[in-house]
Amino acid sequence: MRRWNGWGDEKTKMDLPESAGRFLIQELGHSNTLADISLEEVIAKVPPSRLKEDALVSLDKEERVRHARGQSLPDWLAMRSGEIGVFPDGVCFPDNRQQVKDILAYAQKNDIDLIPYGGGTSVAGHINPKQSARATLTVDMRHMNQLMELDEESHIATFGAGTPGPMVEAQLRAKGYTLGHFPQSFELSTIGGWVASRSSGQQSLRYGRIEQLFAGGNLETFEGSLEVPTFPASSAGPDLREILMGSEGRFGILTEIKVRVSKLADREEFSVIFFPGWRQATDFCKHVVQSRIALSMLRVSNAVETQTQLKLAGHESSISWLERYLSLRGCKDKKCMLTFGITGSKEQVKSTKKHIGKFIKQGKGISTGNILGKKWQQNRFRFPYLREALWQQGYVVDTLETATDWSNVDNLMYKVELGLSQALQEQNEKIHVFTHLSHVYGQGCSLYTTYLFKNAKDYQETLHRWQKLKHRASDIIVNNGGTISHQHGVGKDHAPYLATEKGALGMKLLANISHHFDPEKQLNPGTLLND
Repeated sequence: MRRWNGWGDEKTKMDLPESAGRFLIQELGHSNTLADISLEEVIAKVPPSRLKEDALVSLDKEERVRHARGQSLPDWLAMRSGEIGVFPDGVCFPDNRQQVKDILAYAQKNDIDLIPYGGGTSVAGHINPKQSARATLTVDMRHMNQLMELDEESHIATFGAGTPGPMVEAQLRAKGYTLGHFPQSFELSTIGGWVASRSSGQQSLRYGRIEQLFAGGNLETFEGSLEVPTFPASSAGPDLREILMGSEGRFGILTEIKVRVSKLADREEFSVIFFPGWRQATDFCKHVVQSRIALSMLRVSNAVETQTQLKLAGHESSISWLERYLSLRGCKDKKCMLTFGITGSKEQVKSTKKHIGKFIKQGKGISTGNILGKKWQQNRFRFPYLREALWQQGYVVDTLETATDWSNVDNLMYKVELGLSQALQEQNEKIHVFTHLSHVYGQGCSLYTTYLFKNAKDYQETLHRWQKLKHRASDIIVNNGGTISHQHGVGKDHAPYLATEKGALGMKLLANISHHFDPEKQLNPGTLLND
Protein backbone atom coordinates (compact mmCIF):
# COMPACT_ATOMS: atom_id res chain seq x y z
CA MET A 1 0.00 0.00 0.00
CA ARG A 2 1.36 3.39 -0.94
CA ARG A 3 2.03 5.87 1.87
CA TRP A 4 -0.50 8.66 1.92
CA ASN A 5 1.90 11.07 3.66
CA GLY A 6 5.33 10.20 2.35
CA TRP A 7 7.34 8.33 -0.24
CA GLY A 8 6.67 4.90 -1.64
CA ASP A 9 5.40 1.64 -0.21
CA GLU A 10 4.47 1.46 3.48
CA LYS A 11 6.40 -1.82 3.85
CA THR A 12 9.68 -0.40 2.55
CA LYS A 13 12.03 1.27 5.04
CA MET A 14 15.64 2.43 5.19
CA ASP A 15 16.69 2.43 8.82
CA LEU A 16 19.53 4.66 9.96
CA PRO A 17 22.38 2.83 11.70
CA GLU A 18 23.35 3.98 15.19
CA SER A 19 26.52 5.55 13.82
CA ALA A 20 24.40 7.76 11.53
CA GLY A 21 22.47 9.11 14.51
CA ARG A 22 25.71 10.04 16.25
CA PHE A 23 26.96 11.74 13.09
CA LEU A 24 23.81 13.85 12.76
CA ILE A 25 24.00 14.98 16.38
CA GLN A 26 27.65 15.88 15.85
CA GLU A 27 26.91 17.92 12.71
CA LEU A 28 23.57 19.54 13.61
CA GLY A 29 22.89 18.94 17.29
CA HIS A 30 20.03 17.16 19.02
CA SER A 31 16.60 17.64 17.45
CA ASN A 32 12.98 17.08 18.35
CA THR A 33 10.35 15.13 16.47
CA LEU A 34 7.03 16.62 15.41
CA ALA A 35 3.77 14.72 15.85
CA ASP A 36 2.16 13.26 12.72
CA ILE A 37 -1.57 13.54 12.07
CA SER A 38 -3.52 10.44 11.01
CA LEU A 39 -5.16 9.90 7.64
CA GLU A 40 -8.56 9.71 9.34
CA GLU A 41 -8.02 13.12 10.94
CA VAL A 42 -7.09 14.67 7.59
CA ILE A 43 -10.09 13.10 5.84
CA ALA A 44 -12.30 14.76 8.45
CA LYS A 45 -10.89 18.14 7.33
CA VAL A 46 -11.82 17.71 3.65
CA PRO A 47 -14.54 20.23 2.71
CA PRO A 48 -17.60 19.32 0.62
CA SER A 49 -16.86 19.13 -3.09
CA ARG A 50 -17.98 21.89 -5.43
CA LEU A 51 -18.46 19.34 -8.20
CA LYS A 52 -21.70 17.59 -8.98
CA GLU A 53 -21.98 13.81 -9.09
CA ASP A 54 -20.81 12.55 -12.48
CA ALA A 55 -19.86 9.17 -13.92
CA LEU A 56 -16.40 10.55 -14.78
CA VAL A 57 -15.59 11.89 -11.33
CA SER A 58 -14.87 10.43 -7.88
CA LEU A 59 -15.72 12.70 -4.93
CA ASP A 60 -14.26 10.26 -2.41
CA LYS A 61 -12.57 12.21 0.37
CA GLU A 62 -9.64 9.85 0.78
CA GLU A 63 -8.87 10.07 -2.95
CA ARG A 64 -8.98 13.85 -2.66
CA VAL A 65 -6.47 13.71 0.22
CA ARG A 66 -4.14 11.37 -1.66
CA HIS A 67 -4.14 13.67 -4.70
CA ALA A 68 -3.74 16.97 -2.86
CA ARG A 69 0.05 17.03 -2.62
CA GLY A 70 3.23 15.75 -4.23
CA GLN A 71 6.62 14.95 -2.67
CA SER A 72 8.28 18.33 -2.10
CA LEU A 73 9.33 19.26 1.42
CA PRO A 74 6.38 21.67 1.82
CA ASP A 75 4.13 18.81 0.68
CA TRP A 76 5.73 16.52 3.27
CA LEU A 77 5.20 19.03 6.07
CA ALA A 78 1.62 19.66 4.95
CA MET A 79 0.75 15.97 4.95
CA ARG A 80 2.48 15.29 8.25
CA SER A 81 0.82 18.22 9.99
CA GLY A 82 -2.55 17.91 8.29
CA GLU A 83 -2.40 21.57 7.19
CA ILE A 84 -2.89 20.67 3.54
CA GLY A 85 -4.82 23.79 2.60
CA VAL A 86 -6.47 23.18 -0.76
CA PHE A 87 -7.85 19.81 -1.84
CA PRO A 88 -8.99 18.90 -5.34
CA ASP A 89 -12.78 18.81 -5.54
CA GLY A 90 -12.66 15.46 -7.27
CA VAL A 91 -10.46 12.90 -9.02
CA CYS A 92 -11.04 11.08 -12.29
CA PHE A 93 -9.31 8.03 -13.75
CA PRO A 94 -9.60 7.93 -17.56
CA ASP A 95 -9.08 4.58 -19.27
CA ASN A 96 -8.44 5.84 -22.79
CA ARG A 97 -7.99 8.85 -25.03
CA GLN A 98 -11.72 9.34 -25.62
CA GLN A 99 -12.36 9.63 -21.89
CA VAL A 100 -9.64 12.29 -21.66
CA LYS A 101 -11.44 14.19 -24.41
CA ASP A 102 -14.69 13.81 -22.46
CA ILE A 103 -13.03 15.17 -19.32
CA LEU A 104 -11.72 18.21 -21.19
CA ALA A 105 -15.17 18.87 -22.62
CA TYR A 106 -16.72 18.45 -19.17
CA ALA A 107 -14.23 20.92 -17.66
CA GLN A 108 -14.73 23.47 -20.42
CA LYS A 109 -18.51 23.29 -20.16
CA ASN A 110 -18.55 23.59 -16.35
CA ASP A 111 -15.63 26.03 -15.92
CA ILE A 112 -13.41 23.62 -13.97
CA ASP A 113 -9.63 23.63 -13.49
CA LEU A 114 -7.79 20.43 -14.46
CA ILE A 115 -4.55 19.06 -12.99
CA PRO A 116 -2.92 16.11 -14.82
CA TYR A 117 -1.51 13.57 -12.34
CA GLY A 118 1.01 10.86 -13.19
CA GLY A 119 2.80 9.24 -10.26
CA GLY A 120 2.41 12.12 -7.82
CA THR A 121 6.20 12.39 -7.42
CA SER A 122 6.59 16.09 -8.15
CA VAL A 123 9.03 17.91 -5.87
CA ALA A 124 8.22 21.33 -7.32
CA GLY A 125 4.50 21.73 -6.67
CA HIS A 126 3.23 20.63 -10.09
CA ILE A 127 0.12 18.81 -8.91
CA ASN A 128 -1.00 20.98 -5.95
CA PRO A 129 -4.38 22.69 -6.40
CA LYS A 130 -4.43 26.46 -5.95
CA GLN A 131 -7.08 28.41 -4.09
CA SER A 132 -9.56 29.30 -6.82
CA ALA A 133 -13.13 30.36 -7.40
CA ARG A 134 -13.30 27.40 -9.78
CA ALA A 135 -13.61 23.79 -8.72
CA THR A 136 -10.50 21.68 -9.35
CA LEU A 137 -10.48 18.20 -10.86
CA THR A 138 -7.34 16.05 -10.75
CA VAL A 139 -6.90 13.72 -13.74
CA ASP A 140 -5.09 10.58 -12.55
CA MET A 141 -3.66 8.74 -15.58
CA ARG A 142 -2.85 5.46 -13.80
CA HIS A 143 -5.27 3.32 -15.85
CA MET A 144 -3.52 4.25 -19.12
CA ASN A 145 -0.51 2.09 -18.35
CA GLN A 146 0.02 -0.34 -21.23
CA LEU A 147 2.57 -0.89 -23.96
CA MET A 148 0.24 -0.22 -26.88
CA GLU A 149 2.59 -0.97 -29.76
CA LEU A 150 6.21 -1.97 -30.36
CA ASP A 151 7.71 -1.32 -33.81
CA GLU A 152 10.68 -3.68 -33.60
CA GLU A 153 12.05 -2.59 -36.96
CA SER A 154 12.16 1.10 -35.98
CA HIS A 155 12.67 0.52 -32.22
CA ILE A 156 9.69 2.76 -31.38
CA ALA A 157 7.39 1.84 -28.47
CA THR A 158 4.03 3.47 -27.72
CA PHE A 159 2.81 3.65 -24.12
CA GLY A 160 -0.15 5.06 -22.30
CA ALA A 161 1.02 8.22 -20.56
CA GLY A 162 0.22 6.87 -17.09
CA THR A 163 2.63 3.91 -17.30
CA PRO A 164 4.97 3.94 -14.27
CA GLY A 165 8.68 3.21 -14.64
CA PRO A 166 8.65 -0.43 -13.46
CA MET A 167 5.80 -1.26 -15.86
CA VAL A 168 7.59 0.47 -18.75
CA GLU A 169 10.65 -1.69 -18.20
CA ALA A 170 8.77 -4.92 -17.42
CA GLN A 171 6.69 -4.72 -20.60
CA LEU A 172 9.73 -3.89 -22.74
CA ARG A 173 12.08 -6.42 -21.16
CA ALA A 174 9.55 -9.19 -21.78
CA LYS A 175 10.24 -8.51 -25.47
CA GLY A 176 14.01 -8.03 -25.11
CA TYR A 177 14.09 -4.20 -25.00
CA THR A 178 14.67 -1.37 -22.57
CA LEU A 179 13.96 2.35 -22.50
CA GLY A 180 16.87 2.86 -20.11
CA HIS A 181 15.29 5.86 -18.37
CA PHE A 182 15.90 5.57 -14.63
CA PRO A 183 15.23 8.73 -12.61
CA GLN A 184 15.48 8.27 -8.84
CA SER A 185 11.66 8.49 -8.79
CA PHE A 186 11.51 5.48 -11.17
CA GLU A 187 9.48 3.36 -8.74
CA LEU A 188 6.47 5.70 -8.93
CA SER A 189 6.88 8.28 -11.71
CA THR A 190 5.28 7.82 -15.12
CA ILE A 191 6.39 8.08 -18.72
CA GLY A 192 3.98 10.97 -19.31
CA GLY A 193 5.37 12.79 -16.29
CA TRP A 194 8.90 12.29 -17.59
CA VAL A 195 7.98 14.04 -20.82
CA ALA A 196 5.91 16.77 -19.16
CA SER A 197 8.77 17.70 -16.79
CA ARG A 198 11.79 16.99 -19.05
CA SER A 199 13.14 14.24 -16.83
CA SER A 200 16.67 12.84 -16.77
CA GLY A 201 17.55 9.21 -15.98
CA GLN A 202 20.58 8.01 -14.06
CA GLN A 203 21.97 6.30 -17.18
CA SER A 204 21.39 9.15 -19.59
CA LEU A 205 25.03 8.98 -20.76
CA ARG A 206 24.06 5.87 -22.73
CA TYR A 207 20.35 6.30 -23.42
CA GLY A 208 19.90 10.07 -23.34
CA ARG A 209 17.57 12.32 -21.40
CA ILE A 210 13.86 12.11 -22.12
CA GLU A 211 14.22 14.64 -24.96
CA GLN A 212 16.46 12.16 -26.82
CA LEU A 213 14.13 9.24 -26.05
CA PHE A 214 10.81 10.97 -26.78
CA ALA A 215 9.87 10.44 -30.43
CA GLY A 216 6.28 11.73 -30.59
CA GLY A 217 2.83 11.20 -29.17
CA ASN A 218 -0.56 12.69 -28.48
CA LEU A 219 -1.67 15.75 -26.53
CA GLU A 220 -5.38 16.27 -25.96
CA THR A 221 -6.29 19.96 -25.69
CA PHE A 222 -9.38 22.16 -25.51
CA GLU A 223 -8.71 22.89 -29.19
CA GLY A 224 -8.56 19.23 -30.21
CA SER A 225 -5.88 16.54 -30.60
CA LEU A 226 -2.26 17.46 -31.28
CA GLU A 227 -0.60 14.45 -32.92
CA VAL A 228 3.18 14.59 -33.10
CA PRO A 229 4.48 11.98 -35.58
CA THR A 230 7.74 10.10 -35.18
CA PHE A 231 10.61 11.05 -37.48
CA PRO A 232 14.28 10.15 -37.02
CA ALA A 233 14.98 13.82 -37.85
CA SER A 234 13.25 16.71 -39.57
CA SER A 235 14.03 20.23 -40.73
CA ALA A 236 10.35 21.07 -41.26
CA GLY A 237 10.24 24.10 -39.01
CA PRO A 238 10.27 24.14 -35.17
CA ASP A 239 9.98 20.73 -33.57
CA LEU A 240 6.46 20.28 -32.13
CA ARG A 241 7.81 17.71 -29.67
CA GLU A 242 9.10 20.73 -27.76
CA ILE A 243 5.51 21.89 -27.24
CA LEU A 244 4.84 18.68 -25.32
CA MET A 245 8.15 18.36 -23.45
CA GLY A 246 8.27 20.50 -20.35
CA SER A 247 4.67 21.65 -20.83
CA GLU A 248 3.74 20.51 -17.30
CA GLY A 249 0.04 20.23 -18.09
CA ARG A 250 -0.37 23.86 -19.21
CA PHE A 251 -1.25 23.12 -22.82
CA GLY A 252 -3.22 19.88 -22.55
CA ILE A 253 -3.12 16.30 -21.27
CA LEU A 254 -0.62 13.81 -22.66
CA THR A 255 -2.29 10.49 -23.45
CA GLU A 256 0.18 8.50 -25.57
CA ILE A 257 3.96 8.60 -25.54
CA LYS A 258 6.16 7.20 -28.31
CA VAL A 259 9.76 6.52 -27.29
CA ARG A 260 12.97 5.24 -28.85
CA VAL A 261 13.91 1.95 -27.20
CA SER A 262 17.05 -0.21 -27.27
CA LYS A 263 17.81 -3.89 -27.29
CA LEU A 264 18.80 -5.15 -23.85
CA ALA A 265 22.56 -5.07 -23.35
CA ASP A 266 24.52 -8.24 -22.63
CA ARG A 267 26.37 -6.80 -19.66
CA GLU A 268 26.11 -4.00 -17.16
CA GLU A 269 28.54 -3.10 -14.39
CA PHE A 270 28.72 -0.34 -11.79
CA SER A 271 32.02 0.46 -10.09
CA VAL A 272 33.39 2.96 -7.59
CA ILE A 273 36.63 4.96 -7.66
CA PHE A 274 37.97 7.29 -4.98
CA PHE A 275 40.01 10.33 -5.99
CA PRO A 276 42.25 12.34 -3.63
CA GLY A 277 40.25 15.54 -4.21
CA TRP A 278 37.52 17.35 -6.09
CA ARG A 279 39.73 18.66 -8.89
CA GLN A 280 40.99 15.19 -9.85
CA ALA A 281 37.46 13.76 -9.75
CA THR A 282 35.87 16.48 -11.88
CA ASP A 283 38.76 16.46 -14.35
CA PHE A 284 38.17 12.73 -14.77
CA CYS A 285 34.48 13.37 -15.52
CA LYS A 286 35.27 16.13 -17.98
CA HIS A 287 37.96 14.23 -19.85
CA VAL A 288 35.98 11.00 -20.09
CA VAL A 289 32.81 12.59 -21.41
CA GLN A 290 34.60 14.97 -23.76
CA SER A 291 36.56 12.01 -25.14
CA ARG A 292 33.20 10.29 -25.80
CA ILE A 293 34.12 7.16 -23.87
CA ALA A 294 31.04 4.96 -23.71
CA LEU A 295 29.99 5.02 -20.07
CA SER A 296 26.28 4.68 -19.21
CA MET A 297 26.43 6.57 -15.91
CA LEU A 298 28.86 8.89 -14.16
CA ARG A 299 28.38 10.70 -10.85
CA VAL A 300 30.84 12.13 -8.38
CA SER A 301 30.31 13.24 -4.77
CA ASN A 302 32.21 16.14 -3.26
CA ALA A 303 34.22 15.53 -0.10
CA VAL A 304 31.41 16.33 2.33
CA GLU A 305 28.92 14.09 0.52
CA THR A 306 31.50 11.32 0.38
CA GLN A 307 32.07 11.59 4.13
CA THR A 308 28.32 11.71 4.80
CA GLN A 309 27.58 8.66 2.68
CA LEU A 310 30.26 6.66 4.44
CA LYS A 311 28.92 7.72 7.84
CA LEU A 312 25.32 6.91 6.99
CA ALA A 313 26.20 3.54 5.50
CA GLY A 314 26.68 1.76 8.84
CA HIS A 315 29.04 -1.27 8.74
CA GLU A 316 31.51 0.73 10.83
CA SER A 317 34.29 -1.86 10.84
CA SER A 318 34.17 -2.33 7.06
CA ILE A 319 34.06 1.43 6.42
CA SER A 320 36.94 1.97 8.85
CA TRP A 321 39.01 -0.63 6.98
CA LEU A 322 38.16 1.03 3.66
CA GLU A 323 39.15 4.47 4.93
CA ARG A 324 42.50 3.18 6.25
CA TYR A 325 43.21 1.53 2.91
CA LEU A 326 42.31 4.68 0.96
CA SER A 327 44.40 6.85 3.28
CA LEU A 328 47.45 4.68 2.68
CA ARG A 329 46.88 5.13 -1.07
CA GLY A 330 46.68 8.94 -0.81
CA CYS A 331 42.89 9.45 -0.53
CA LYS A 332 42.38 11.11 2.83
CA ASP A 333 40.09 13.82 4.24
CA LYS A 334 39.32 15.45 0.87
CA LYS A 335 38.60 12.22 -0.97
CA CYS A 336 35.71 12.15 -3.46
CA MET A 337 33.74 9.07 -4.43
CA LEU A 338 32.94 8.52 -8.10
CA THR A 339 30.46 5.91 -9.34
CA PHE A 340 30.32 4.92 -12.98
CA GLY A 341 28.41 2.42 -15.08
CA ILE A 342 29.33 0.55 -18.24
CA THR A 343 26.60 -1.05 -20.35
CA GLY A 344 26.98 -2.98 -23.58
CA SER A 345 28.41 -6.15 -25.05
CA LYS A 346 31.26 -8.05 -23.40
CA GLU A 347 33.69 -6.50 -25.88
CA GLN A 348 32.35 -2.97 -25.31
CA VAL A 349 32.66 -3.30 -21.54
CA LYS A 350 36.22 -4.56 -21.85
CA SER A 351 37.17 -1.78 -24.28
CA THR A 352 35.66 0.95 -22.11
CA LYS A 353 37.51 -0.26 -19.02
CA LYS A 354 40.75 -0.11 -20.97
CA HIS A 355 40.08 3.43 -22.23
CA ILE A 356 39.21 4.92 -18.83
CA GLY A 357 42.21 3.30 -17.15
CA LYS A 358 44.59 6.06 -18.22
CA PHE A 359 42.26 8.77 -16.87
CA ILE A 360 41.99 6.97 -13.52
CA LYS A 361 45.77 6.78 -13.36
CA GLN A 362 46.20 10.45 -14.30
CA GLY A 363 43.89 11.49 -11.47
CA LYS A 364 45.55 9.12 -8.97
CA GLY A 365 42.23 7.36 -8.52
CA ILE A 366 41.85 4.23 -6.42
CA SER A 367 39.45 1.63 -7.81
CA THR A 368 37.42 -0.43 -5.35
CA GLY A 369 35.99 -2.72 -8.01
CA ASN A 370 32.26 -3.28 -8.26
CA ILE A 371 31.32 -4.25 -4.68
CA LEU A 372 30.26 -0.70 -3.77
CA GLY A 373 28.83 -0.29 -7.27
CA LYS A 374 26.56 -3.29 -6.72
CA LYS A 375 25.42 -1.78 -3.42
CA TRP A 376 24.56 1.47 -5.22
CA GLN A 377 22.67 -0.48 -7.90
CA GLN A 378 20.65 -2.39 -5.29
CA ASN A 379 19.62 0.81 -3.47
CA ARG A 380 19.42 3.26 -6.37
CA PHE A 381 15.66 3.78 -6.03
CA ARG A 382 15.52 3.45 -2.24
CA PHE A 383 17.25 6.70 -1.27
CA PRO A 384 13.99 8.74 -1.16
CA TYR A 385 12.97 6.52 1.77
CA LEU A 386 15.76 8.13 3.82
CA ARG A 387 13.53 11.16 4.36
CA GLU A 388 11.25 8.99 6.53
CA ALA A 389 14.18 7.64 8.56
CA LEU A 390 15.62 11.11 9.13
CA TRP A 391 12.19 12.50 10.01
CA GLN A 392 11.81 9.92 12.76
CA GLN A 393 15.08 11.24 14.22
CA GLY A 394 13.89 14.87 14.09
CA TYR A 395 15.80 15.98 10.96
CA VAL A 396 14.61 17.39 7.66
CA VAL A 397 16.27 16.65 4.33
CA ASP A 398 15.68 18.29 0.97
CA THR A 399 17.44 18.54 -2.37
CA LEU A 400 17.76 21.02 -5.21
CA GLU A 401 19.46 20.77 -8.55
CA THR A 402 20.72 22.86 -11.43
CA ALA A 403 23.08 22.60 -14.40
CA THR A 404 25.83 24.86 -15.70
CA ASP A 405 28.88 24.91 -17.98
CA TRP A 406 32.13 23.34 -16.77
CA SER A 407 33.77 26.75 -16.46
CA ASN A 408 31.14 27.74 -13.86
CA VAL A 409 30.75 24.50 -11.88
CA ASP A 410 33.01 25.29 -8.93
CA ASN A 411 31.82 28.88 -8.66
CA LEU A 412 28.14 27.92 -8.64
CA MET A 413 28.55 24.99 -6.26
CA TYR A 414 30.52 27.14 -3.81
CA LYS A 415 27.94 29.93 -3.85
CA VAL A 416 24.93 27.60 -3.48
CA GLU A 417 26.49 25.67 -0.61
CA LEU A 418 27.66 28.84 1.13
CA GLY A 419 24.26 30.46 0.71
CA LEU A 420 22.49 27.45 2.20
CA SER A 421 24.95 27.10 5.07
CA GLN A 422 24.43 30.74 6.08
CA ALA A 423 20.68 31.02 5.46
CA LEU A 424 19.64 30.33 9.07
CA GLN A 425 22.47 32.09 10.87
CA GLU A 426 20.02 34.47 12.57
CA GLN A 427 18.37 31.46 14.18
CA ASN A 428 21.80 30.05 15.08
CA GLU A 429 20.93 26.90 13.13
CA LYS A 430 23.48 24.76 11.31
CA ILE A 431 22.85 23.38 7.84
CA HIS A 432 24.64 20.24 6.66
CA VAL A 433 25.03 20.66 2.92
CA PHE A 434 26.78 18.65 0.21
CA THR A 435 26.69 18.15 -3.56
CA HIS A 436 27.28 15.63 -6.30
CA LEU A 437 27.41 15.86 -10.07
CA SER A 438 24.55 13.60 -11.16
CA HIS A 439 24.75 13.96 -14.96
CA VAL A 440 27.70 15.01 -17.08
CA TYR A 441 27.92 16.41 -20.60
CA GLY A 442 30.71 17.63 -22.82
CA GLN A 443 29.64 21.21 -22.13
CA GLY A 444 28.95 20.97 -18.42
CA CYS A 445 27.07 19.02 -15.78
CA SER A 446 24.23 19.04 -13.30
CA LEU A 447 24.78 19.92 -9.64
CA TYR A 448 22.57 18.03 -7.18
CA THR A 449 22.71 19.52 -3.69
CA THR A 450 21.33 17.95 -0.52
CA TYR A 451 20.83 19.85 2.72
CA LEU A 452 19.79 18.71 6.19
CA PHE A 453 18.58 20.77 9.12
CA LYS A 454 16.77 20.28 12.41
CA ASN A 455 13.04 20.51 12.92
CA ALA A 456 11.92 23.76 14.49
CA LYS A 457 9.56 23.82 17.47
CA ASP A 458 6.54 23.41 15.19
CA TYR A 459 5.53 22.78 11.58
CA GLN A 460 5.00 26.42 10.67
CA GLU A 461 8.51 27.46 11.72
CA THR A 462 10.04 24.39 10.03
CA LEU A 463 8.32 25.41 6.78
CA HIS A 464 9.57 28.98 7.25
CA ARG A 465 13.13 27.66 7.56
CA TRP A 466 12.74 25.73 4.31
CA GLN A 467 11.34 28.79 2.53
CA LYS A 468 14.41 30.83 3.48
CA LEU A 469 16.74 28.07 2.32
CA LYS A 470 14.90 27.45 -0.94
CA HIS A 471 14.69 31.12 -1.87
CA ARG A 472 18.34 31.77 -1.04
CA ALA A 473 19.56 28.88 -3.18
CA SER A 474 17.15 29.52 -6.09
CA ASP A 475 18.09 33.18 -6.25
CA ILE A 476 21.80 32.32 -6.28
CA ILE A 477 21.31 29.73 -9.03
CA VAL A 478 19.45 31.90 -11.54
CA ASN A 479 21.75 34.88 -10.97
CA ASN A 480 24.97 32.90 -11.29
CA GLY A 481 24.70 31.02 -14.57
CA GLY A 482 22.58 28.03 -13.53
CA THR A 483 19.23 26.78 -14.77
CA ILE A 484 16.44 26.77 -12.19
CA SER A 485 16.01 23.05 -12.88
CA HIS A 486 17.96 20.34 -14.65
CA GLN A 487 15.55 17.47 -13.99
CA HIS A 488 12.77 18.31 -11.51
CA GLY A 489 10.88 20.77 -13.69
CA VAL A 490 9.38 24.16 -12.86
CA GLY A 491 6.07 23.46 -11.17
CA LYS A 492 4.79 26.18 -8.87
CA ASP A 493 7.85 26.34 -6.61
CA HIS A 494 10.29 27.33 -9.37
CA ALA A 495 7.90 29.45 -11.44
CA PRO A 496 8.87 32.76 -9.73
CA TYR A 497 12.49 32.27 -10.86
CA LEU A 498 11.85 31.24 -14.46
CA ALA A 499 11.76 34.78 -15.88
CA THR A 500 15.40 35.38 -14.92
CA GLU A 501 16.37 32.39 -17.08
CA LYS A 502 13.99 32.85 -20.02
CA GLY A 503 13.90 36.65 -20.24
CA ALA A 504 10.87 38.87 -20.89
CA LEU A 505 10.46 37.84 -24.52
CA GLY A 506 10.80 34.15 -23.71
CA MET A 507 8.17 34.39 -20.97
CA LYS A 508 5.84 36.24 -23.32
CA LEU A 509 6.22 33.45 -25.87
CA LEU A 510 5.37 30.77 -23.28
CA ALA A 511 2.38 32.79 -22.07
CA ASN A 512 1.11 33.18 -25.64
CA ILE A 513 1.37 29.42 -26.29
CA SER A 514 -0.51 28.77 -23.06
CA HIS A 515 -3.19 31.29 -24.03
CA HIS A 516 -3.57 29.63 -27.44
CA PHE A 517 -4.35 26.24 -25.89
CA ASP A 518 -6.05 27.49 -22.73
CA PRO A 519 -7.39 31.06 -22.90
CA GLU A 520 -9.29 30.75 -19.59
CA LYS A 521 -6.27 29.34 -17.69
CA GLN A 522 -8.02 26.14 -16.63
CA LEU A 523 -5.06 23.80 -17.21
CA ASN A 524 -2.86 23.45 -14.12
CA PRO A 525 -2.90 27.20 -13.32
CA GLY A 526 0.15 28.57 -11.51
CA THR A 527 2.40 25.79 -12.79
CA LEU A 528 5.29 26.71 -15.13
CA LEU A 529 3.91 30.24 -15.54
CA ASN A 530 3.61 32.26 -12.34
CA ASP A 531 0.05 33.42 -13.04
